[in-house]
Amino acid sequence: MSYKTSYRCTKCNEVYSTKKELLTCPKCKDLGILDIEYDYEKIKKVMNKDYFKNNQDLSIWRYLPLLPVEEKYTKNTLRVGWTPLYPSNHLKEMFKCKEIYLKDEGLNPTQSLKDRASVIACVKALELNKEVISCSSTGNAASSLAGNAARLGLKTVIFVPKRAPIGKLSQLLAFGSNLIKVNDDYKGAYNLSKAAIDHYNWYNRNAAINPNLVEGKKTVALEIAEQLNFKPTDWVVISVGDGCSIGGVYKGFYDLLKLELIKNIPKIIGVQSEGCSPFYDAFHGNKELEETDENTIADSIAVGIPRNPIKGLEAVKKSNGTYIKVSDKKIMEAMLLLGKNEGIFAEPAAAASLAGFIQAREKNIIKENDTVTVIVTGNGLKDTKNALKVVKEPILLDANLKDLIDYIEERGITNE
Repeated sequence: MSYKTSYRCTKCNEVYSTKKELLTCPKCKDLGILDIEYDYEKIKKVMNKDYFKNNQDLSIWRYLPLLPVEEKYTKNTLRVGWTPLYPSNHLKEMFKCKEIYLKDEGLNPTQSLKDRASVIACVKALELNKEVISCSSTGNAASSLAGNAARLGLKTVIFVPKRAPIGKLSQLLAFGSNLIKVNDDYKGAYNLSKAAIDHYNWYNRNAAINPNLVEGKKTVALEIAEQLNFKPTDWVVISVGDGCSIGGVYKGFYDLLKLELIKNIPKIIGVQSEGCSPFYDAFHGNKELEETDENTIADSIAVGIPRNPIKGLEAVKKSNGTYIKVSDKKIMEAMLLLGKNEGIFAEPAAAASLAGFIQAREKNIIKENDTVTVIVTGNGLKDTKNALKVVKEPILLDANLKDLIDYIEERGITNE
């Protein structure tokens, strides 16, 4: 049973029936990103704390009453969601913070948070009897869509900019996707995908304009709250590209607030790279988003023209959070810090959230007695080229014990 009641345009506030599937507002076109509304009073009757205690489904489908899909199409998907939320072992002491939790989204089926949106897209395609799904992507959404679609026997056509990392391209090709590598930036790839989707009537997985996909992404917030016994941390930090993931984080906590399962929404920090920071510039300049360069190693958040500006800004404003931008150097340092101290391997865009937390702590935006959740959005194996820039190449030793002993003693590795 679906509890969704209506679509609401984030630009003009017009309300539409859900009897007909919509992507964007009929009046505002692509500028009118829609939000899906639910009957929270009805959901309260089925979704309470006892519901969660008795629910054995450790995937995003445990939140089915809060999702815009039909249950019968969810049976054979990959197991998306219910990723671990680790309390930090070392970072909280290093940065003098009451508690830091790390939400490791790299343990989703294709190693990124994007699986939460892609599995929703695939289920919706089945509902609508669509055989082909398409999107543009800087990499993660591409491999995510390809994997989740392959599981359900759906075809994919995926457009990526020429800078997309080879690790992500290898993934989606292994999943059998039809890859279109566009000799342009993300903007060019997006525009070509939109034209092709319109021409061929494929199902549109572009998260920025498909309201169903933010609903998938919000499950990361639902999990964080549940894993903390519905007492979420004071702050939640996440890296930002198109604005969909941060919009989803806010929506998830908003749903739980409406259901009276939490008492307040955490303050949300959006993190961008200095080389591509349209949300940061708009938020702190109190102005509308303007196109920026896409000059950063963090390809997953290198979006010069975010397609979901309202949700991306409102998530921070309504939660009393803020936007932070960090240098690529700080992102790379955060990658190494996270790996060496917590055993979590993050790609650059995922490590950006930790870099943002560090800056917020240094500026005392996040205070010593605060609790924080840092969402690590994707695995480092997605982009090994940049990972190798922050580690030392291993030394080549001859196969004899004396050379090994000299090497170990020189570096003080022994237990003595």
